[in-house]
Amino acid sequence: MKALVYHGPGAKAWEDVPDATVQEPTDVVVRVDTTTICGTDLHILQGDVAAVTDGRVLGHEAVGTVTAVGDAVRAFAVGDRVLIPAITQCGRCEYCGRGMPSHCQTVGGIGWIFGHLIDGTQAELVRVPFADTSLYAVPDSVTNEQAIFLADSLPTGYEVGVLAGRVRPGDTVAVVGAGAVGLAAILTTGLWGASKVIAVDSDKFRLEKALEFGATDAFEAGPGVLEDVRSLTDGLGVDVAIEAVGYPETLLTAASLVRPGGRIANIGVHGVPVELPMQDMWIQNLTLTMGLVDTASIPTLLKMVASGRIPAERMGTHRFTFDRMDEAYEVFGNAAANSALKVVITP
Repeated sequence: MKALVYHGPGAKAWEDVPDATVQEPTDVVVRVDTTTICGTDLHILQGDVAAVTDGRVLGHEAVGTVTAVGDAVRAFAVGDRVLIPAITQCGRCEYCGRGMPSHCQTVGGIGWIFGHLIDGTQAELVRVPFADTSLYAVPDSVTNEQAIFLADSLPTGYEVGVLAGRVRPGDTVAVVGAGAVGLAAILTTGLWGASKVIAVDSDKFRLEKALEFGATDAFEAGPGVLEDVRSLTDGLGVDVAIEAVGYPETLLTAASLVRPGGRIANIGVHGVPVELPMQDMWIQNLTLTMGLVDTASIPTLLKMVASGRIPAERMGTHRFTFDRMDEAYEVFGNAAANSALKVVITP
């Protein structure tokens, strides 16, 4: 089979590798019909994730068709159309029992294993461990292109942003960073009745998209953004600020926008230390949350997509075939220049 293989920082190749096969009774093999690229894949290619070694097949999001099942698999059969999420879960360990499969002990202490600890989904075939507790059946009314964004981006924005930030009816919300995950947060704030959703970004295309995705207001990042946001919130600041970039300055911006008693939900993946003004934050009774997605919200999000409440397909801006994988990475890696949100890759 063909797959995108990592060969060290800055090096990857779409090449022949051995076919994925069932190795454990709980495994299935899935033919990948749709996949995409995540910002984490770009971090891997920069050499930022030491656990990813030469020879690893990249990718951790896919929709596909089951082609083989292990003897212990009961929930899925050959021919089923399934969503492969970014998080794998055994369903039995302490963290899975606590609803935190992102830290599944059985699969290595972290639920993100595809394209990380085992071969991933940017391939013609992929082996899925613990299929009964990890895969999701895709309803007939949901297309592959809609479902693919439920593998990571949408649940991340919803769980680590909206749910962790405890967005409630009537709240004012600022989302700092209107990339794919920030837009996912904007798209799902409406499920909890936010009265205002304010997008902040340095890119005009993303701000335009934010308004299409449900933001009530959009401001360019800069020295005047605090005044802009306060002008819409009675001079107080927002109830919830969601940070969806992963830079020190964007987290500090998010913190500056929150009123006393407010919440800061950090989604962004930070690669360097951040110095927070704790001397100012503690007295404002602020709450700061952060974390890795659990993907526990996928069943709910699937229902919302199927009903038309969440137009997930809007996240896909560019489409490629497997043999154009390098071009897909080039476009996604230069998202601002290419007006790209997420790419859709199919055979």
